[in-house]
Amino acid sequence: MSERKVRVRFAPSPTGPLHIGGVRTALFNYLFAKQHGGDLVFRIEDTDSNRFVPGAEEYILESFRWLGIKFDEGVSFGGDKGPYRQSERRDIYKVYVKQLLDAGKAYIAFDTPEELDAKRSEIQNFQYDAATRMMMRNSLTMTQQEVDALIEDGQQYVVRFKIEPGRTVVVNDMIRGEVKVKTDILDDKVLFKSADELPTYHLANIVDDHLMEISHVIRGEEWLPSAPLHVLLYEAFGWTDTMPRFAHLPLLLKPEGKGKLSKRDGDRLGFPVFPLEWHDPKSGETSSGYRESGYFPEAVVNFLALLGWNPGTEQELFTLDELVEAFDINRCSKAGAKFDYKKGMWFNHEYILRKSNEEIADLFAPIVANNGVETSMDNIRKVVAMMKDRVSFVKELWQLCSFFFIPPASYDEKTVRKRWKDYSPQQMSELAGVLATIDDFSIEGQEPVVMKWVEDKGYKLGDVMNAFRLCLVGEGKGPGMFDISAFLGKEETLRRLHVAIDKLPNAAGDNM
Repeated sequence: MSERKVRVRFAPSPTGPLHIGGVRTALFNYLFAKQHGGDLVFRIEDTDSNRFVPGAEEYILESFRWLGIKFDEGVSFGGDKGPYRQSERRDIYKVYVKQLLDAGKAYIAFDTPEELDAKRSEIQNFQYDAATRMMMRNSLTMTQQEVDALIEDGQQYVVRFKIEPGRTVVVNDMIRGEVKVKTDILDDKVLFKSADELPTYHLANIVDDHLMEISHVIRGEEWLPSAPLHVLLYEAFGWTDTMPRFAHLPLLLKPEGKGKLSKRDGDRLGFPVFPLEWHDPKSGETSSGYRESGYFPEAVVNFLALLGWNPGTEQELFTLDELVEAFDINRCSKAGAKFDYKKGMWFNHEYILRKSNEEIADLFAPIVANNGVETSMDNIRKVVAMMKDRVSFVKELWQLCSFFFIPPASYDEKTVRKRWKDYSPQQMSELAGVLATIDDFSIEGQEPVVMKWVEDKGYKLGDVMNAFRLCLVGEGKGPGMFDISAFLGKEETLRRLHVAIDKLPNAAGDNM
């Protein structure tokens, strides 16, 4: 086993948008494969034709393109072990269904949905297994002639796996250790349906994993109950020597309360649970995505990597290459990982800080332009340099920074009441006179002159600067005052001062 080349797979169903939990599963597969010099295979599980949603497959592929998670082979990537869409592998599966039937490891069942419902009403906690199968209409209770006649007559049927009781199945899980399950509690799962001539998940996955030489199956915890069945199927086919190692990842849990993360949690608390925005072709509903919400793909990857996995160090910020190097599947948690969406926002903030001012300015420039402002990229870059450490998303910059580009049309009443004293108009008029005398309007040119004036006059520095900020910004926010005035330049700074002096109350308590 240790000499096999590492080959893992991510196999989503095209039944809608890719849940963020699925993205994490794909990421962990990617990290494991790259760390071991192996391959990551992209397979589409579309055997459930009733649940197929147009556009879902391309959505999934686009999600991984955006995230930077690259596959080595599979649907749209090529490879010599295809087809990689299960709906295109019908004839392959039929060979293995026949093999199980011929070996007596499976049987044909003709029970209708109505007959199964009747049996459930008759027997409490009914399941189709060794204790009940001989009560049912199947090839174990019929002659071969009866079975052949029903098939010839076009009767729909399923093929069920024949599980014998009295055994203990051992699953060696890389995360959970040894998991033991008694076969007495397992039912005879349906492996194939004649209605659409397609296998169910259980058979298709086993056959595909074997033929595609998958060495490790890394998937969500929700698939753990099916692992014993899959072990039994490998044994039934005589493939125990090539059985993959299993690893079942911890669930992603709700940010609040108990249970696994759902779309409702995101809708209620205002965060996405899908990588990209999704437009449901049936309902017309639009669901938010991480990309459209303003997250950087690197931040999403970094955030997801630390949900259910611990690097064993204090490091939190990792590039994808650093994650490949640090990843150890044995350090994955057995317990579910609480989805701390606020931590996801923190990661995005950290990646804003990591990126150059030029890169953030390029992203901010269209927002500035959409607000009707024409200015230079140099100006936008200067604003970004002053303000990017205050936001988690680039789109938040405009609300914080608009005063750099557009003079205040009004003044925040709360700030006026708190910061605009009865002597503020006089002080601001004097300040305008001082600033008018300064030729070098840089921070270094303004600051010592203004500070000396404040000191000489015996004014309180806080009073002067708070009123100055109100005049230029319209409220009590922004970086250092000389950063703002230096950016605006002498002419605009003086203009805003004079407008504010005219508009704001001349004495405390006056109306604006």
